[in-house]
Amino acid sequence: MLCLCLYVPVFGESQTEFQYFESKGLPAQLKSIFRLSLFIPSQEVSTYRQWKQKIVKAGDKDLDGQLDFEEFVHYLQDHEKKLRLVFKSLDKKNDGRIDAQEIMQSLRDLGVKISEQQAEKILKSMDKNGTMTIDWNEWRDYHLLHPVENIPEIILYWKHSTIFDVGENLTVPDEFTVEERQTGMWWRHLVAGGGAGAVSRTCTAPLDRLKVLMQVHASRSNNMCIVGGFTHMLREGGPKSLWRGNGINVLKIAPESAIKFMAYEQIKRFIGTDQEMLGIHERLVAGSLAGVIAQSSIYPMEVLKTRMALRKTGQYSGLLDCAKNILSKEGMAAFYKGYIPNMLGIIPYAGIDLAVYETLKNTWLQRYAVNSADPGVFVLLACGTISSTCGQLASYPLALVRTRMQAQASVEGAPEVTMRGLFKHILKTEGAFGLYRGLAPNFMKVIPAVSISYVVYENLKMTLGVQSR
Repeated sequence: MLCLCLYVPVFGESQTEFQYFESKGLPAQLKSIFRLSLFIPSQEVSTYRQWKQKIVKAGDKDLDGQLDFEEFVHYLQDHEKKLRLVFKSLDKKNDGRIDAQEIMQSLRDLGVKISEQQAEKILKSMDKNGTMTIDWNEWRDYHLLHPVENIPEIILYWKHSTIFDVGENLTVPDEFTVEERQTGMWWRHLVAGGGAGAVSRTCTAPLDRLKVLMQVHASRSNNMCIVGGFTHMLREGGPKSLWRGNGINVLKIAPESAIKFMAYEQIKRFIGTDQEMLGIHERLVAGSLAGVIAQSSIYPMEVLKTRMALRKTGQYSGLLDCAKNILSKEGMAAFYKGYIPNMLGIIPYAGIDLAVYETLKNTWLQRYAVNSADPGVFVLLACGTISSTCGQLASYPLALVRTRMQAQASVEGAPEVTMRGLFKHILKTEGAFGLYRGLAPNFMKVIPAVSISYVVYENLKMTLGVQSR
């Protein structure tokens, strides 16, 4: 028997329930579905529109803007599988019920801190028999046709995703659920993220090249400013020169993302956690190690990117010519100049980036997450921008030293010095301020880079058929 319960919004009245029972002619596909419930609070008519849009978007396979019976059945079956996976992941005691402590622990494992009162409020919204625990039937009935405002959505809304591409290579990799890995949805997210990064880096390439020039050439005697730097580039090579080094910067996105993702997944298994998604401290360790592995693999491309950005007009005919020139004149070791400060920069960047993001996230949840976990696009972009900026500020001196070491031999009269020697030289000749040369154009590119990444990422997800997370 199929029982469809529909709560209809009536202004000024308590919600009215209509039940429809059908005992004959029940389609075979629905025999496993015993009860479907749609809940619409009488004070929120817009909830119905949210529900309808969400269901149609998720189940409309032929993209005709409507949901036929087969598509609806497929959506229900697929959605119930997702709900079962989430329920099992929350049921820490494996007793078939979820209590407030399990909700708090699950969120704490993912870096989201809530009070016991907030956890009980979540329970009350789903608890039908007053036991202050939720069994599978209560969980399924509440979420099957209800606009999702629950624990999984809190987690997915607030994932610190790699879409915040600001041209740096020190970010912690994205995480994917079991279902995303099994269905192959993960590679679509990576492709969308890579495409977004390519567009973002290309749009902000002039600022990135200016940063490199200021890191290498600016000093007390040569106080290069932003306007002066752009004027120099335009006079020396014309408008096209503003994008020098961008080709290799975009080219290295794919191998680095793939290696970082694979390394991250293997390190998660090595850590031996039974959690589907890691907590903040585990993410920092796994992400930093994955970053070291990925950067070690593609580091010669980093050196080439710096040399191409610093080259003068006509110095190299192309990327391969640059590589051959470095190999013949400086040897293979030149492709790993600046390697140590680059690796050391991963920990402060990723650590502070994650810590600031988690702090901003928890602050927003505690103060403003009253009726919904959805922070909105602008809040997510603001949190991503601020956390990335703080991470870059902490690791910038190491990035500057790395760039100067990579540029050695390309700058006439530049001595071959070690990382320690370069730090001492900069502090002695320029003071602490010298460690932050080029910081202004670096920060100028953060907001446009994050915004462009987000917009392109969302559009590519729609093109690739990736569901919103």
